[in-house]
Amino acid sequence: MHVKQTLKHIIFTAIFIFTGQTIASNGLITIVINDPSNPYWFTEGSIASKTAEDLGYLAHVRAHQGSIENEQSIIEDAVRQNAKAIILDPADTTLSAQSVRYAKQNGIPVFIVNAEINETGLAISQLISDNTQGAKLAAKAWSNAMKYSGEYIELVGAPGDNNAKLRSEAFNSVLKHHDNLNLVARVTGNWSRLESYQAMQRYLIQFPNLKGIISANDEMALGAITALREANRLDDVIVSGFDGSPDAATAIILNDLQFSILQPVADFSKEAVVQADRYIRTRTLDKSEEIQKFSCYLLSIDNIHMYTSAFELSE
Repeated sequence: MHVKQTLKHIIFTAIFIFTGQTIASNGLITIVINDPSNPYWFTEGSIASKTAEDLGYLAHVRAHQGSIENEQSIIEDAVRQNAKAIILDPADTTLSAQSVRYAKQNGIPVFIVNAEINETGLAISQLISDNTQGAKLAAKAWSNAMKYSGEYIELVGAPGDNNAKLRSEAFNSVLKHHDNLNLVARVTGNWSRLESYQAMQRYLIQFPNLKGIISANDEMALGAITALREANRLDDVIVSGFDGSPDAATAIILNDLQFSILQPVADFSKEAVVQADRYIRTRTLDKSEEIQKFSCYLLSIDNIHMYTSAFELSE
């Protein structure tokens, strides 16, 4: 696929809109995501809602915006509305267990996606990216691009998010073996493009010899790229991302981003609803494990032609 065709697919995907407002006979499935302004969570909600509607359910997509109070209110609404199931991307690794417990006590099965809660036995299943595998893959590819030397910054996700913790630990487990790689700052960007951009404006002044940035998600990486471009340093600093978003794919094509780690959010969002449907109908699952991990993939200029829709690689 040519660059123009790839960009066309990316732009088409970016403007896709889900409504979750169809007439259905099988009842309500409530889908709870974080922030739909982020393309990763937008895709999570759109794929889950479309799958639910295709299976004959009414799908309501709600966003907690990272707030445990919002999440608890949404779960209470789902209980009042007699939802058949809840698909939940939790707001907090620990505190969201209470939301899941409340739903369970009221007879509503919960299927976790994207980020684990740290208490098992509450959700029917937890479908997540293999963050450790993906982050190790990122660290190996990025350190190779860095030629295993130079000053670098790590952009970390939101505090309290288990994915942020797992990715940072996995990055370090690989990078600590390269003595000539020098971590000069670990910066919390809260998964935000704006916060990363603002932070990197300061750190680029503080570290004039910076050679690389390894980021725990694409939004933070893209914020860093904007700051680098404004400082006329984009050609000198190697940046990696994590998610495989449409904007990251475009940045790879433009040679602004070295690579991204594609999370199979489209796959596990669909699978969560399929499992919910089976459980609603039969009170059984065809998988015995509560925690189910999905492998991540390296998205680079070498395979960008296979990126034909958001967070998916064609065969």
